[in-house]
Amino acid sequence: MNTVKTNNQSAQKDRKFLIVIAVLSVAIPVVVAMLFFMPKAGSTVDVSFLPAFHAILNSLTAVALVIGYINIKRGNTKNHRAAMLTAFGLSSVFLVSYVTYHFLGERTIYGGDGFLKMFYYFILLTHIVLAVVIVPLVLLSVYFGITDQRLKHRRISRWTFPIWLYVAVTGVLVYLLISPYYNVTN
Repeated sequence: MNTVKTNNQSAQKDRKFLIVIAVLSVAIPVVVAMLFFMPKAGSTVDVSFLPAFHAILNSLTAVALVIGYINIKRGNTKNHRAAMLTAFGLSSVFLVSYVTYHFLGERTIYGGDGFLKMFYYFILLTHIVLAVVIVPLVLLSVYFGITDQRLKHRRISRWTFPIWLYVAVTGVLVYLLISPYYNVTN
């Protein structure tokens, strides 16, 4: 009887967190998308350093993800957990900083042409689409990992890891490709 009660309480707890994850998975992309359509208020805050900071955060996230992957393959769950929570923390800081930059900063237009322009927009488009997809995957992976639901964690993390790594790496690539056009009058 106690096992049934415990399982029921666990399911109710999971349901609450899954609702929060679902709400965040919709709210975060919607808020970020809204930033691109909001008029700029002519901020006096200099946020021009943030794109480079974002590239650093994405680079460190990619490194943490690879370290976490290597550690889980070696059976070192303690180091895996530390690396993955580091990646989650870095991505969280990135998200707050990204929203800040796009709320206060000016939009930058890519100025290249030819093959490089097509390559840039392909990378940017796949980066954006997968950045939306990764939100619920990361939240679910972290939740299942923290609550020690290993089977669910493994199942979702098989998808989360490669997509999250792609988003982190392409975030750096997008920065490197567009960085020559920052502070250029459009």
